Amino acid sequence: MGELLDALNAADSETAAPAKSALDQAAELFRFASQKVNEAIDAVQQPGMPLDAISRWTRQAPLQALAAAFLVGVMTARRRRR
Repeated sequence: MGELLDALNAADSETAAPAKSALDQAAELFRFASQKVNEAIDAVQQPGMPLDAISRWTRQAPLQALAAAFLVGVMTARRRRR
């Protein structure tokens, strides 16, 4: 879990350069945000990280993973209704 935090903190430490026009600035911010999301996904997919463990478990037991996802969805929906 420490490697995940280190990778995410390293991704957050970089900064984007400001653009000239509003449209250029919006495009640059979008590129920057999408790059950070991709870096976070790559960090979490590394071997031994949570997303890697979940994906391996899903490939090994797809029916059980589907049942667990359904139950989590039902519990979340019930909490929101109350």
